[in-house]
Amino acid sequence: MLVVDQLHKTFTTDRGGVRAVRGVSFTVEEGRFYTLLGPSGCGKTTTLRSIAGLERPESGTISIGDKVVSGNGSFVPPHQRDIGMVFQSYAIWPHMSVFQNAAFPLESAKPRPSKAEIKRAVEEALTLVGLEGLESRPAPQLSGGQQQRLALARALVRRPRLLLLDEPLSNLDAKLRERMRIELRELQRKLRITTVYVTHDQAEALFLSHSIAVMHDGAIVQEGGPREIYREPASGFAADFVGSGTFLAGEVTSGGITALGGMVRCTLPTDLKPGEKALLVLRPENVVVRGAPEHRPNEFTGKLEIAAFLGDHLDCIVSIGDVLVRARAHPSISLRRGQDVFVEFPVEHCVAMRDDGWRPRALQRTFEEDEA
Repeated sequence: MLVVDQLHKTFTTDRGGVRAVRGVSFTVEEGRFYTLLGPSGCGKTTTLRSIAGLERPESGTISIGDKVVSGNGSFVPPHQRDIGMVFQSYAIWPHMSVFQNAAFPLESAKPRPSKAEIKRAVEEALTLVGLEGLESRPAPQLSGGQQQRLALARALVRRPRLLLLDEPLSNLDAKLRERMRIELRELQRKLRITTVYVTHDQAEALFLSHSIAVMHDGAIVQEGGPREIYREPASGFAADFVGSGTFLAGEVTSGGITALGGMVRCTLPTDLKPGEKALLVLRPENVVVRGAPEHRPNEFTGKLEIAAFLGDHLDCIVSIGDVLVRARAHPSISLRRGQDVFVEFPVEHCVAMRDDGWRPRALQRTFEEDEA
């Protein structure tokens, strides 16, 4: 449905050219949900706007279906690309009713559908997003979640081949955002509309997507399914951005890496040889904290610095020497700050990668010593 090949886009500023997108290439199959994930300034929105025709790349090609819409000497304007788009700000017109907002793409289309066709299409779109019965309500009187639904209905009313979503949930509160994720996922699966989604929120990307492209400095650094991206990061940046964890750097030895004053047993890539540098990323849910030793492989003694109750788990930070390890424990476990604990890194969850030099921002030691 969508093919982006070697896309390049540079913006001119008073300090010279800024390369926003550098050689981005990916393919989205029909009916799939594809997410561009990355921090601010990584090029994800510029890529999306290029697909929409709102930016004109200096090189590369973009094809929707069997039609080249950008590149090879051609540039198709946005209104001729058979796309629907939802912006981060929703762009709801305050002087219009719900019906008028949703009908706008059809009212301005050439050729223009009949009034009966517009009415039927708008009613179908509003029903899809749960806004039926609100057709005559002024748009400013809608809640934030309803405005997001209205923007989505307006994007879907023409039944486009491709849906583009630019951080559409970022303006909602946490509870509503979580609910809208579910609704958006179910709607996309129901319509089987090919979707490209832009976000910096890893939880959104993991929940919604069939495939994810992690972007950094204008380029895609890893592409794959949600489980692969999370469990098998291809770089230190990808491991740090998608999820939280503890980074252990060490030297490859037989069966593991040297770290924490000993050896951590782990699975090693076949291209890593003894003596080379490796990086082990430990996800908090895969780190076990207990009050008594069980003398298992990869068990280390530490001091519990924090055990914060978060309802479904305890968010723990344990110091092992100079290293701070983040872990999640069951909320029923009795742990107290300052006690000696035993931390296990289960071998089956330890997979090392080549050390590319990336390091996350370290946990800061801001814990005050208890007064005697």
